[in-house]
Parts: sequence; structure tokens; C-alpha cells
Amino acid sequence: MNEEKKSLNFLEQIIEEDLANGLPKEKLRFRFPPEPNGYLHIGHAASICLNFGLGLKYNAPVNLRFDDTNPAKEEQEYVDAIKHDINWLGFKWDKELYSSNYFQQLYDWAVLLIKEGKAYVDNQTSEEMAIQKGAPTEVGTNSPNRDRSIEENLDLFLQMKNGELAEGSHVLRAKIDMKHVNMHMRDPIMYRILKKEHHRTGKNWCIYPMYDWTHGESDYIEQISHSICTLEFKSHRDLYDWYLDQVCDPAKLRPKQREFARRNLSYTVMSKRKLLQLVEEGIVTGWDDPRMPTISGLRRRGYTPTSIRNFSDTAGISKRDNVTDVALLEYCIKDDLNKTAPRVMAVLNPVKIVITNYPEGKEEFLEANYNDYEEGFGSRSVPFSREIYIEKEDFREEANKKFFRLKLGKEVRLKNAYIIKAESCLKDENGEVTEIYCTYDVDSKSGSGTEASKRKVKGTLHWVSIKHAIKTEVRIYDRLFTDEAPDGHKDIDFKEFINPNSLQIIEAFVEPSLKSASVLDRFQFQRLGYFCVDKDTTKSNLVFNRTVPLRDKWTKK
Repeated sequence: MNEEKKSLNFLEQIIEEDLANGLPKEKLRFRFPPEPNGYLHIGHAASICLNFGLGLKYNAPVNLRFDDTNPAKEEQEYVDAIKHDINWLGFKWDKELYSSNYFQQLYDWAVLLIKEGKAYVDNQTSEEMAIQKGAPTEVGTNSPNRDRSIEENLDLFLQMKNGELAEGSHVLRAKIDMKHVNMHMRDPIMYRILKKEHHRTGKNWCIYPMYDWTHGESDYIEQISHSICTLEFKSHRDLYDWYLDQVCDPAKLRPKQREFARRNLSYTVMSKRKLLQLVEEGIVTGWDDPRMPTISGLRRRGYTPTSIRNFSDTAGISKRDNVTDVALLEYCIKDDLNKTAPRVMAVLNPVKIVITNYPEGKEEFLEANYNDYEEGFGSRSVPFSREIYIEKEDFREEANKKFFRLKLGKEVRLKNAYIIKAESCLKDENGEVTEIYCTYDVDSKSGSGTEASKRKVKGTLHWVSIKHAIKTEVRIYDRLFTDEAPDGHKDIDFKEFINPNSLQIIEAFVEPSLKSASVLDRFQFQRLGYFCVDKDTTKSNLVFNRTVPLRDKWTKK
């Protein structure tokens, strides 16, 4: 029992304590409340996995609630993308809800606060209000409008609602305490005028509630037991509770807000505003660019739901802000694809080999497993002929004893095929090797059972038959930023750290079995890395994205 308690994270411990103190288990309900003003990223995935994971652990429902209170930034496109991402990650919500569902109730409660002398309309400028709020070490001063009569406040608030007042001219503020040590309690804004059409309510409203007013009350309406937020909302908890104090029925469940540290990832930015900049300025091709930390970008790059869930579980949750090394995310996708991705052959930087003693015009089909180490992957036929491609870096005219690939006078095995020996090579005017002339051991075919087939040579190379290879476009993606914390430099714009080599597009050659590959199919290109079929693929042009290389060159950096 003690061991089990130790394994619980601090949020699970809170829930266990609440259950032990009398909270009925059937009252547990969680929620994931994204604002539909952009695409979800890997940081949101941590919150998704946390909230839906708690739902699964406690067999409790989880609501998906869209915090759609700012029509200036929110769109249906983002709503649809968020739903798709959560489904793709493998989670199911109980109810699909929107803060806009509660606009009337929130308005009615705001009127009630005005009538109780706990809210007032203020027509000062935002600059004037900011000055009067004071500072953490300095008390604020009351607005000159703080003591308006209830009747005048009700009239002005109705004018705000009816669109009779200009956008930005008036706000509704809670009347709390301008001397409170918590700045959020110094008469916070509850409503502002925004004469923008809402993606769900159209032109029905021209005043919209602020996040703090909306969030806790929505949790209460939905009877959320535990409202789990990221750490920046810890200072908002006093206000969350104050607002609940004004509306809660003692007979109903009162939500409890608790906070955990948001997921920050090295070599990337997690701010939606900054991600939007990358999209709008054309630095990336869109929200689903495979270099983006968005769930849609990771999906397109070849990441799996399992890898993202495992990453979230392995990284865990914390009470303190920290940065998770992107290498952990890369490890999680390698670990998953190592178990699930078929192995195939592709050559990204080709050089031609001519096997001089292999009969001209002859071709044969060799049986090759999709995975030599795991069962259930099946096999395919790989064509072999006199002329093949190998990687340029797999050949040297001369090399030391530690080079176990092809060099003049030495042998290597071609994967699933024959042992070949390099005899000579042809170079162009720049001294670049253009062709390598080899001989093969006719009795050395893999799996043939001959003594020659069992002969051990130190190197094994991947290859493709030139006659049968499919020319393909391969996009080699790397980290988008060269700096570990691109937005952590006070006086330097994060875009100064954009990696100019974050995308290289090359022409490559793959074995013909990949001709029937579908979008998002994932493969290991043997000895090279993991690759995924991109959505830009057409019948005449196969496009692969590199998900992650087998070796991490960034570790050395």
C-alpha cells in the first residue's frame, strides 16, 4: 500500500485524499479546456494525457470544453483540429462543451454581482486602470467609478450588452480589494466589449467574459471535481475561489483548482503566439509543418500516438517549471517505431555499382523479411540486378581497419543478397567517384544454405536495384532552432535562432515494395532512420519525411 502511494503523482495524491475525506468516487469529473485559437502542441499533449489519463485511472468522465470567449482569435478550423488531435491520441471525451454555452448564465450571474454591490462598470482607459492597480509591493488605488450606484451600473452593463457603447470604452470589474497582496484580486475585469462575430453565437453577443470569470463558473456548471491547470494559473486560484464563492450552492460539488508545471521542450518554442508568427511569416509551411511542435506537425512527421503518450508518461508531471530535453521525445518515437515499423531499403545519396560478373539482363527476386528480429511483419520480394545503388559514404578507395564498409580489394555483404568485392572505380573530372566495379560470389546468396552464404564478412550494406528503384522525394527534417532555449534570451528575437538547415529536400531511391505505401505509413530505412509517407504524395511522386535518424548528431553538439 505504501509503495502504491509513493508511485502516485502529487495530483493523484490530492484526489486520493479527497476520496478518503468523503468525496464520492462517482463525483469525480475532469476536463480539458483548450482555447480554439491555434493548433495543439506537445505541451497540450501533456495536459491531454494527464486529464484523460486520470479519467481512465478513476473510471471518471472527462469533458472537452472549448474556452471560446475571444472571437477575435478563435475559429472553427481550430475546434476541428483540436478534436482530431485528441481522437488521434486515442482519447474519448464524455461531453463536448463550449464556454459560449454558458454566456447567458454568466451574464445573469454578473448582473447578480452588480445588484449585490460586488461588480461595477468602469470607463477608464486600460493605462489608467493599470496605474491604479499598483504593484506587488505597492497597494492599488480605487477607480473613481468604483462607487457608482447599482442602478447606474446595471444600466451601463445593459448598454454594453446591447452594443450601445463603443468597443474598448467600458468594462465590468469585480469589486474585491485594491489593496490585496494578490494582484489578480485587485478589481479584475469580468467583461469587455468586443464587436466581433463569434464562430458559434454569431452576432448574439458583443460583450465577452474574461477567462478567470468564465473558467471557474464553467467548472461549477459542469460539476468538475478537479480543475487541473498549468502553473501560471496558481496565482489566479484566489480569484477562482472568490468567483465560486459568489455563485456556489452548498448542496452542489465545488470544483477544486490545482496546478502542475507546463511542458517546455528544448530546441523549440511553445507559445501559440510565436508559433503563429512562424506560420504567418512563412518560416514554416503551416501549423502541420513537420518541424513544428504541434500534434499535427508531429503526426505528419511520423510520430505515433503511442510515442507521444509514452513521452508524456515518462516526462511525468511536476510542481516546478522545467525544460524537457527533446532527445526524450526522439527516444520515445525510436522506441515505438523500432517495434512497429517495417524495415525496407532506400538510398539517399547514391553511387552506382556495376557487378561485372553478374550476367547482363539477368534479374532475380530475393525474399526479405520486413523485420529480422520480430515475428509477424511478413516479407516481400526485393529485385536484384547487375547495377545497384549504395550510399556514397559506404565506399572509400582506401580506409583504415575500422572502416567496415566497401573499399577497394575488400568484401561486404549486400543485405539479403550476395557478397561483393570492390575491384576498381571510375571518377569524374572533380575526382568524385561515379561508378564502382565489383565482382560477386555467386554462391554467397543469403539464406541459400551454401557454405559461401555462411561466410562471415564484417560489413553489411543496404542497396537498391537501379532498374527497379523508385525515384522519390525525401525531406530531411532537423530541429527548427539551433539554440536549446530560443525564446529564453531577453534581448534576442527567438527567430534569430532559426536553423537554416532544418529542411533539406533530396532525390532518393527506394525499393519497389514502397510503391503502394499510403500517407502516414511509417518505415525504417535500414541504417538511415525512420521515415513517414507525407500527405503531398501523389501517384507520380512519392514523398517521405524523415521522422528521426537512427543516430543523434545533436548529442555530439
